[in-house]
Amino acid sequence: MGKARNLMVSTDAIDADDLPDIVDVVLEMGRPDEGPSPPPPLLDPRQTSLPTHLEKLADRARDYVEAASSANTRRAYAADWKHFCAWCRRQSFDPSRPDPQTVGLYITAQASGTGRDKKAVATIERRLSSLTWNYTQRGQSLDRKDRHIATVLAGIRNTHAAPPRQKEAVLRDDLVAMLETLDRGTLRGLRDRAMLLLGFAGGLRRSEIVGLDLGRDQTEDGRGWIEFFPYKGVLVILRGKTGWREVEIGRGSSDPTCPVVALQAWLKFARIAHGPLFRRVTGQGKTVGVDRLNDQEVARLVKRTALAAGLRGDLSESERGQKFSGHSLRAGLASSAEVDERYVQKQLGHVAAEMTRKYQRRRDRFRVNLTKASGL
Repeated sequence: MGKARNLMVSTDAIDADDLPDIVDVVLEMGRPDEGPSPPPPLLDPRQTSLPTHLEKLADRARDYVEAASSANTRRAYAADWKHFCAWCRRQSFDPSRPDPQTVGLYITAQASGTGRDKKAVATIERRLSSLTWNYTQRGQSLDRKDRHIATVLAGIRNTHAAPPRQKEAVLRDDLVAMLETLDRGTLRGLRDRAMLLLGFAGGLRRSEIVGLDLGRDQTEDGRGWIEFFPYKGVLVILRGKTGWREVEIGRGSSDPTCPVVALQAWLKFARIAHGPLFRRVTGQGKTVGVDRLNDQEVARLVKRTALAAGLRGDLSESERGQKFSGHSLRAGLASSAEVDERYVQKQLGHVAAEMTRKYQRRRDRFRVNLTKASGL
């Protein structure tokens, strides 16, 4: 069991710098360290003699492959494939062939493990999607409708499925309490204040917060930028899951809780005129770096300030720590804004209104008491 645990790969533990080139991942798929020889690998343009113009085209194709999915998705796909290959080697299976029976046994092993080796249904479904994607990149097809996969997965869902664990929504008063834990006299405090307010008012995902630049086309890894409108607010232009969208963040009713004022203060004192909006603060809090923050920093910030503010004091510290994440800001806006549903849906970038209603149902719990209404 100890050996198996050592082979487990956590997507959270994989640093972006350690992520292999996505084409390399595809080329290395099915090359087990031991066992029967795999089929010939896909053609690697870097290892063949190609005209210069085709080499440049191959490099561009690699860029497009990377752009087809987010860095987080690629990390998850790479980690899931490594985990599957490690399991196959231990069972003397060949991972290079998309065999439904092998995959069915694999997901069974994931569901029937003990302790940390037992995976949630959502994790199993994600790993199955990762295998499907990886095989597709090799020009192979994994038939998820095959009975060895579909029937087993249906049984796993019926046996182990549990209600989703939703993160705690940070409401307006919660956010104010969190802001009070930050030091306004430091660059780090100004930055964190701007991130919390912008993330809440915009209903932004943590990757969207840290992916912003000050202007358009300023960095290669930027996923959006901002535009200031005097006396009105700031327009956030984002490249999200469903394409480009605009998020309007208006000025607040008072400067201490205004996201626009907080953002302007951060940019002024950090002396940022170009490039990533939110960056690391180093040198005892006196120096602003050039590289953008990792999206994990947003999750850590929300959790740290929520705990410092004493939110959900009725729970233990361990339980409280699990309640809050970067998504708490996004859920907070949707749960707090008393406006027509369509405006919230637009702000969050939801394609379907049903997703928006999930947040609003949490907001509206017990507003109508049918017990009393029935006369009881």
